[in-house]
Formats: sequence, C-alpha cells, structure tokens
Amino acid sequence: MNQGWVRAAGVDELRQKGRIVFRLDGRQIALFDTAKGVYACNNRCPHEGYPLREGTLDGNCLLTCNWHNWKFDLETGENQRAGDRLRVYPVEIRGADVWIEIVDPPVEERLAKSLKDLKQGFDRHGYDRLAREIARIARLGVDPAIAVREAIRWSHDRLEFGWTHAYAGAADWLALYDEHEDEPESRLICLLEAVGHMADDTLRRPRYPYAEGVEDWDEDAFVRAVEDEDEARAIRLTRGALAMGDAWGPMERGLARAALAHYADFGHAAIYVTKASALIRRLGGEVAEPVLLPLVRGLVTATREDLIPEFRAYADALQDFGSRPNGSAPAAADYAGLSANKALAFTAEHGAAPPFDLYRSLLGANALNMVQFDVRHLGDLDKPYGGDFGWLDLTHGLTFAEAVLGLCSKFPELWPAGLLQMACFSGRNTGHQDDALDPDDWAVADPDAFFAGVGRTLLDHGQDRYIVSVHLLKTALSVRSLLASGECGRSGELALAALNRLLQSPLRRKMVRRTARQAMRFVEIDI
Repeated sequence: MNQGWVRAAGVDELRQKGRIVFRLDGRQIALFDTAKGVYACNNRCPHEGYPLREGTLDGNCLLTCNWHNWKFDLETGENQRAGDRLRVYPVEIRGADVWIEIVDPPVEERLAKSLKDLKQGFDRHGYDRLAREIARIARLGVDPAIAVREAIRWSHDRLEFGWTHAYAGAADWLALYDEHEDEPESRLICLLEAVGHMADDTLRRPRYPYAEGVEDWDEDAFVRAVEDEDEARAIRLTRGALAMGDAWGPMERGLARAALAHYADFGHAAIYVTKASALIRRLGGEVAEPVLLPLVRGLVTATREDLIPEFRAYADALQDFGSRPNGSAPAAADYAGLSANKALAFTAEHGAAPPFDLYRSLLGANALNMVQFDVRHLGDLDKPYGGDFGWLDLTHGLTFAEAVLGLCSKFPELWPAGLLQMACFSGRNTGHQDDALDPDDWAVADPDAFFAGVGRTLLDHGQDRYIVSVHLLKTALSVRSLLASGECGRSGELALAALNRLLQSPLRRKMVRRTARQAMRFVEIDI
C-alpha cells in the first residue's frame, strides 16, 4: 500500500468543484477547498460510512455528516459529538497540484488509539462503535481478545455487588471464539457480545473501591471472612494470594468452599467460580486481580437462600447426608412434585449412594422440570410479589449442575453441598410442569448437527437484552459440556432435550400486566 506523499488532484479542478474524492488502494479521501485552505479527510463518516463529500461545511471548517448530524473539525478530525475521530491528512500545494501525505502510524500507536476509542464506546455502551474498534484491532494483526481483557479492567471496580452474568458470559463467548478460528466475523461477534455486556452492566455506574492492604493467604480465614460478610478481610486475603504469583492455584478450593457453603445467589456463586477459572486460563494471569476481586465481593454479598423458609431443611439435610444406609440413588422421576424441603430430605436419605449416581438422578430431575415446563405459566398474573417464574429459572438448574460436576469432582468433600443444592433447584422449579409432555418428543438424534445449528443461532441470536442471550449461551455450552463429560448417561440426553425445547420456545421476559398487578397488591398491604 502506498505510503508517503502522493498527488491527489489538480488545484484548478479542486477550486472549480470545491470538493472532490481521491481514491487510492481502496481508500477514499475527500478534499475540500475552503477559505482557510485545502483540507483532506477520509470520505467515509466513521459512524456508519456515509460519504462526507455530501456533507455540509461551514466557515469554520466544521464538516457535518447530514445522515446523523455528526460534526468534525477538518483541521484536527475532532468529533464534536464525542464519537469516533475522523482521520485527516496533511496537505501541500505544489505548483498546480494538491499533494497529501498518507503515512499509517505504527501498529503500537494505532492499537493505543483503538483502545482509547474502544474505552469511549465502552463508557457509553456504543454497541456499533465497540464493533468497529474491535474490528480495527483485529485488522492490525493484534489478538483482539485484548478488548475483553481491557473491558474487565475498566469494569471490575464498577460492580457494586461483584460479578454479573457479563463476566460469566465472557468466559463462554471466549470459548465460542476459540472454536471459530477461520471465521473472523463470528469471532468479532463473540468479542462484541462479551464487551458489550460488560459495558451495559456498568453504564453510568460509579466506582466502588476495594479494600487496601494485604494479608497472607489462609484458606480457612478466607472462608470465614466470606461467611462473616467481611469483604475487607476477604479482599486482603485475596491480595495475599495474588502476591504469591498464581492466585488461582491456592484460592480455588477456598473459593469453591465459600461458593457452596450456602445455596447462594440462586446458584450463581458456584457458577461464577468455575467461569472465573476459565477466564483466567484463557486471558492469562494479568486478569487475575480484576477477575478475582469482584468475584470475592460477589461471594461476600451473595444472598443465602438456604436461610429462607422455602429451603429451611437444608442445614439439617447437610448434617444428615449419608447417615442412613440407603445406598441406591432414586430415579429422576421420583423428585417430581417434591417441594424444596422435601427434595432436600429425600436426597439426604439417599446420601450413601455413590455421588455420581445421585448426581445423575438430580440432573435428570432438573432436566425433566425444564423439558416438561408448561409455558402457560409464562402468562400467570397472580404470582406473589417477587415470585415470577420463567425459562431462566429452569436453565439455572442445568448450568449449576455443570458447576457442581466440575467443583465436586475436583473437591469430593463438597459433594453433599453440591447435590443438596441441586435438590434445591429441583424443588424450587417443580410444580410448573405438564406431565402430558413427552420428553422423547424433544430428543435430539444427532447431537453434533444439533450443536452446529445452536452455534449458528447463538452467533445471530436476535435478542435485545444481554440477560437473555447470555442464558441461551451458558445453557447451551453447559449441556454440551455435560454430554462431553461422559458422566451423565440418560440424564444428559434429557438435558439435551430440555435445551432443544428451550431454543424452540417463547422467551417472554417483560411481564407488564403482572408487574402492575403485583405492585398494586403490594402497596395495598404495605401499610
């Protein structure tokens, strides 16, 4: 590609026409004859590519793109709307000719500019701009996954209650990214969705600083700090682990213990621990601190749902787990209709069964809840305040099951907690099923072809809310992982059928009338 000074036009031609477009090696450069002199800039508006030659130019050399009213200073390229800068070029008049200098900056300089522009787009959640800047980074020959690392760094201290689905989703989007090595468009989608979700979750959020100081890593002290909701000490201990150079190695068991100490945050605590591991492995140790600090904050602030009446039997079930001589696992169907507390007691009674057998039963129970979900419940109006129910409640039963398999296979002492919390999901989600629905109607004959189709769906999901698209992603990859583990048998097939049904069902999320009715009923009794 030509670099340096090139002749762009004749002076007389430019003065006669006022503006012309010079083309070279695929570039389009607009030249303008103004009272202040001749100026040159990219002809394509950096917003959506409309031709700036057709724009409006005022006496101060402010060029307006008439399509969306973006305004640029032709002398500097500065955008008056805080969007992408316009590239401008040095101009010289040499006799009868106009010459422009085309010199592309070094890769390092262009990367720094793209990251700066990416940050502007991130702070405003400018989805289109994020796409353009990530594409520019990829075009430089630089690993564009740097955009995800930077997004984590920009957002980690703007999460008031720690991790969100954005970080968990980033781990899965990166997994999908790695599977599409020869598909740059698909790879861009994966990175865009990951970065865009983080931008959306932190939009207009202030910073929430983490505690200063360092304390030598001590696993038991860390678990106690989380239990005591002592974020400052938990963070100091985390910094102590970070100071050891490989924080994840020392911390993993403590994080798993803390996550499964309670039925915490509807299972998110355990799910997030597994996704943190994936993020650090994929992006490297440099993201360990901005990944771990909000993860620990999330563990400290997580709801502890085993302390509410619906799951009150959890503590006793954990204490009794395996104490009875029932060494066989029940069938998955045996959990049908059992409330959470009954499912907990039932699971504890069978706690002497091999953990993988009991795991398969509970996975099957949660998959049955999902594959037989009666979608008419999506239209229920008279639910109690805060008692809404939908597809995402069901998907958590499967994504949590994947987390349990990973954590408890590595730390077998955690099996009782993991299995009982799977029973919490089963009991929580039961009662919304239509027994007339036959799971075999949703069975998948060719899993490989099915997941190939799922991949295409995820890469053009069409969902306008990240919370929906990320649940589709997480559930699909969790089910695929469960099948690949070889540990799930018939329950894995049920989970696959459940995913098939999910992807072919309505995903109603905004319950307008239900919300209004619940609010009116609540304020009537809130005296």
